[in-house]
Amino acid sequence: MHSTPANTPDPAALGRRLAARDRTAAPAALNVLELTGERHAPAAAALLAEVAPDKLGGEAPGMIVGVTGPPGAGKSTLLSELVAKWRERGKSVAVLAIDPSSKRSGGSLLGDRARIRVTPGDSDVLIRSTATATRLGGLAPATREAAFAMAAAFDVVIVETVGVGQSETDIAELADTTIVIVQPASGDVLQFIKSGVMEVPDLLVVTKADLGAPAMRAARELEAAVKSIGSNTPILQVSSLPPSTGVDDLIDAVETHHAKVDLPTRRAAARRAAALDAYAHEYGESGLRAIGGRRAAEQLLLENRPSTGLHTLLTALEEAR
Repeated sequence: MHSTPANTPDPAALGRRLAARDRTAAPAALNVLELTGERHAPAAAALLAEVAPDKLGGEAPGMIVGVTGPPGAGKSTLLSELVAKWRERGKSVAVLAIDPSSKRSGGSLLGDRARIRVTPGDSDVLIRSTATATRLGGLAPATREAAFAMAAAFDVVIVETVGVGQSETDIAELADTTIVIVQPASGDVLQFIKSGVMEVPDLLVVTKADLGAPAMRAARELEAAVKSIGSNTPILQVSSLPPSTGVDDLIDAVETHHAKVDLPTRRAAARRAAALDAYAHEYGESGLRAIGGRRAAEQLLLENRPSTGLHTLLTALEEAR
């Protein structure tokens, strides 16, 4: 059993409200999931148990969409347009914007909440900024848990990560659909090829299409790079400047890709990756060695039912120590 202060919402009740698509429970639920430390873990586990596939009778219905790209590529401006367009289509949207933390203080500017434009008072839109807490991978510690939980209540859950590169590919393990953004005339294409990021995206997006020739050149370079690795990743061009262009096409591409995804398999793999990441972060290499190493840990997770919730998987690893 876990205990919570009298003025704290019951975590399990928050989870049940999310499962019933009560989006007003989302801010309080995120507060619970973002609390760190061993004494807060039972509360998060109680909340997540209510939105686990076993309890929901299947995977949470919301799309989890990852958006990543280098600073200055226009992610926040594009997110504003995506949110507006999805709202026009009657979809509820949660944005989990991951901001970089200071290595010295651990603090974060949490700037994306301010840069993403939303209609004031729209209860079907949630913008939440979270610091990375100095961890590599582009995801804050509670990001995965938050995305799984929000997918129970919102139609679309967008996770925007910091930067792009070898240490920023965790988003591909979490998202149902991963979008990598490239800005024209930036040298990003060459950097992507060098870093192996070309294998990450389900969709490639060239921003600032209003620049004309530089955007076309970036799209051609991406097309050549995609072909060189035998991929057929779609490449789209968008301009977020009013009147925006290509954003509806991008949403159509996201929804088309999502419709083809084997969601139970992909989400089960995401939960296993999240459990292993959380365990390794908490117990380190010595903890992994205690259960026979990373391969043994992965095999242990594979032995659990695909619909098992995240905290159940993490508990299985901890009990194996």
